[in-house]
Amino acid sequence: MTAQDKPQGPAYRGDTYAVFGNPIKHSKSPQIHKAFAEQLGETLTYRAVRVESDAFEAKVLAFFQRGGQGLNITVPFKERAHALSQTASPAAARAGAANCLIPRKTGLHADNTDGVGLVRDMVANLGWQLEGRRTLVIGAGGAVRGILHPLLGERPAELTIVNRTPDRAAALAERHGDGPIPVQAGALSSVEGETFDLVINGTSASLSDALPELPEVKLSARCCCYDLVYAAAPTAFMRWSAAGAAWAVADGLGMLVEQAAESYYLWRGQRPATERVISDLRAGLTARS
Repeated sequence: MTAQDKPQGPAYRGDTYAVFGNPIKHSKSPQIHKAFAEQLGETLTYRAVRVESDAFEAKVLAFFQRGGQGLNITVPFKERAHALSQTASPAAARAGAANCLIPRKTGLHADNTDGVGLVRDMVANLGWQLEGRRTLVIGAGGAVRGILHPLLGERPAELTIVNRTPDRAAALAERHGDGPIPVQAGALSSVEGETFDLVINGTSASLSDALPELPEVKLSARCCCYDLVYAAAPTAFMRWSAAGAAWAVADGLGMLVEQAAESYYLWRGQRPATERVISDLRAGLTARS
């Protein structure tokens, strides 16, 4: 960027962070990071910013040139955030997508904290066992891209990705299939009648309280079902899971807070406690329902 391209306007003062996305009005990230800072006795500014598609790269560069210290990135910009960065963590590189940008002397560093957030919620908060489980992931969009690398790190017995468009699932399986864990992919019908120990809904259907196009699968005796979407009331996928006698069912609120805590740690070197933040958010959702 040349001198004449440098952004106009005042520099940011103090410790300034933000989340860029479109849409963004619904974001709870400012509330979460404010709670983290108060808990740790720190002061920061965190904003939710709606960014138009044709302005994303320029807005990111301007944010950091003016003194911004960290960005979260949400839909639909995670792949572009990764492409804009000079370096990337293994999780971001595997996903080809980033939800966290960190300024370094060598340029922008991309990370993806979605999968870490998911695993921490499942294991630390919910007490689920992931190792050795036959795992089914439904969907192959941006939400799924970010969770596969950390999920495979928990050593499931195998992982199967199914999607309405099988080619997209196959591309993800190929990207993650070079490790010791078998990774398979196919159409929704390809797992008809099979039994799974862990089922993850990575589609956006729950945002409209709709049920994704689910194959007729069987849930094992201790099957756990997780919806990446969170809501005030059980989502359609969660209701389907309960009707199928799932041993445990959860939504993605804990993942949201845990991925934010990992971003906070990457930016500031302090790891916030998450239990109270999750419970306060849950109470707020329930009160508004």
